[in-house]
Amino acid sequence: MFHLALKMLIGDRAKFLMLLGGLFFAALLMTQQCAVFFGLLTWTTSHLSNIRAKVWVVESRVEQVNELKPLRDTDVSRVRSVPGVAWAVPLYISVLQARLSDGNFKPILCVGLDSTSLVGRPATILSGRIEDIRLPNSVIVDDLALTRLKAPGGPPPKVGDTFEINDREARIVAICKSDRAFFGYPYVFTTYDQALQFAPRQRKMLSAVLAEPAAGLTAQETADRINASVSGMRAWPEEKFYWDTIRWYFKNTGIPISFGITILLGFVVGIAISGQTFYGFVLENLKNLGALKAMGASDLLLSAMLIMQVLTVGLIGYGLGLGVASAFGALASSRGNPPFFLPWQLVAGVFGLILLICLAAAFLAILKVRRLEPAVVFRG
Repeated sequence: MFHLALKMLIGDRAKFLMLLGGLFFAALLMTQQCAVFFGLLTWTTSHLSNIRAKVWVVESRVEQVNELKPLRDTDVSRVRSVPGVAWAVPLYISVLQARLSDGNFKPILCVGLDSTSLVGRPATILSGRIEDIRLPNSVIVDDLALTRLKAPGGPPPKVGDTFEINDREARIVAICKSDRAFFGYPYVFTTYDQALQFAPRQRKMLSAVLAEPAAGLTAQETADRINASVSGMRAWPEEKFYWDTIRWYFKNTGIPISFGITILLGFVVGIAISGQTFYGFVLENLKNLGALKAMGASDLLLSAMLIMQVLTVGLIGYGLGLGVASAFGALASSRGNPPFFLPWQLVAGVFGLILLICLAAAFLAILKVRRLEPAVVFRG
């Protein structure tokens, strides 16, 4: 009987392709848009993923990692004095202007690391030596800088090339791999003292303090001790800082609503096209279903046949949609834009939504079949 159901489904090629197209489009739209949205959220937390510190201590009014407010240099010592802190180092992060060889200016994210420990250094060095960052006027640029700091028509920058930051020469000693920032600026790493030389002078220059919990303490416990002991600053465990940054973008930007409407549209279109098409397919096959019912097929068996038909199309459509979305993601990753992040939870979630669409379409058809009289086969 199930073999017969598949022959009925594939035999009506027009309905089969229309049903397949609706589910394919729904799976593609939901997967691609969700993956781009998740990728965009990873850009909002690039400071955390690139610098990697267990505890961030920032100004007390800071709400998310991309809006750091300056602190006094003496605040590093205040954090170091808190019981439960194994060590603490200064960090500088700010958007500065880089002057290229052709005279153009490009914004960069200048990151100043503690020169002794280099805590927060890039995890992956593509070329050059990370130890050379301690040399005077030395910087490490990320892979995005190879295109952003390139003069029009000229070759991409390489180890040994120079450019200017705030009228000071910056020499590239290494090229690293980093996660892209939300605003699309390339990361330029240097030592903390050198970053202060590059940056315009201000009364407060410290952006954050990176701390490590003492042995036997969690990041949350250390953060609580810092918050209880130090005024004017707030300590964040890295994971909490990550999720609070995500929540800030949900609350204060229109990005989630924009993507959410598109994802919802894909779900609604999938239900509308699939439900209407499958219902039309059942109407055209009422006589065949009536004949099966007249020969003794129960409503349960006919319902199982309908569910198998729509699930077959759903699985094919889901597979095709996921495949095309993955191909789009591979292309986007090779180009670096748009952002694309496809976790297994998203794959499972879209699969569940496609099953829901299929079951909704099958439900409409089952209602019609349950009211079907076997005598319909004898009508003209």
